[in-house]
Amino acid sequence: MKLGNLSSLDWSLYALPIILVFVGVATIYSTTLGTNRFYLTYNQLIFLGLGVVLMFLVTFYDYRNLLGLTRLIYITTVLLLVLVAVLGKEKLGATRWIDLGFFQLQPSELAKAGVLFLSSALLTAHSKNWARTIIWLVSLTVLPLVFIITQPDLGTAIIITIIVLSLFFSCAVGRKIKIVFILILIALAPLSWMSMREYQRERLRTFVDPERDPRGSGYNVIQSMIAVGSGGIYGRGLGNGPQSQLNFLPVSHTDFIFAGWSEATGFIGSLALIALEMLLAWRVYRVLSVAKDTFGQYLAIGFGSMVLSQTAINIGMNIGLAPVTGITLPFVSYGGTSLLVSFIMIGLMQSIYLRYRRSTIS
Repeated sequence: MKLGNLSSLDWSLYALPIILVFVGVATIYSTTLGTNRFYLTYNQLIFLGLGVVLMFLVTFYDYRNLLGLTRLIYITTVLLLVLVAVLGKEKLGATRWIDLGFFQLQPSELAKAGVLFLSSALLTAHSKNWARTIIWLVSLTVLPLVFIITQPDLGTAIIITIIVLSLFFSCAVGRKIKIVFILILIALAPLSWMSMREYQRERLRTFVDPERDPRGSGYNVIQSMIAVGSGGIYGRGLGNGPQSQLNFLPVSHTDFIFAGWSEATGFIGSLALIALEMLLAWRVYRVLSVAKDTFGQYLAIGFGSMVLSQTAINIGMNIGLAPVTGITLPFVSYGGTSLLVSFIMIGLMQSIYLRYRRSTIS
């Protein structure tokens, strides 16, 4: 298949992620200025460069070839999660990374794509036996979730669950089956609470009342809300935020990067960042509307849901509207594996769009 010239590309799908990464780089620079963590800025720029290369390469890869590779990708992801449990590197009380020397690989981020690919392939090739399809879908989702939750990484487990649910509720299954599925999820909710560690339960209690433990479990969200509020309308400027510069704001390069950006750029900058994330999600869902096959549609639904849910939850926990779960802000928060996987997904979205464009003009 000849792909034609570059005018067939949706350039907004390239521009928006890159702009968001530079927002993240500026925030990381601002919050680490004068500290020994300034190397994070350079690392993120390197990840940006690698991500852009991967994005362009994947653009010209026929996404339909993934149908034959989804099982291999899924099995590889699960094996990497097992490897984390055996050889993983602990950081900040969690074991989520494999130390490769030059790179800290986080397989739970790969699991988002792995589960999305296999679930999309499963629903694309499903038989009329929806019961068997649902059993397979649930089983293939639960397996990596078990390893991810034990790391512990509740945030990634939530996002993977949202991805699979978005695929399930968008497929052609009957309304009665969907209602039964919802009732099953409600019945399993108490088991989710029982499987949580005590500090995770405490985070949920703190979400209801952050002031119940202001120096303990409520500290992070309280300091984050102070940083957001202190930015005012126009912000204090990059490198001038007291919450960031005095190290009151925790993990300001990952979980609470939105608070760091808000402190520096204020209400106007915060709205601009939210608008960029929403615009990106809209462009991804635009791919859904032009995809010529169900596999491409499911990929767009899953990735769009990932961007929307991560954005909503991350910003929500930064301003006290969602419990702290360690979910990063797409393309903005620091993280090599997360950024590279996200750029690969953008390349796949472009691949879907590009083939639609070529089919309409050929």
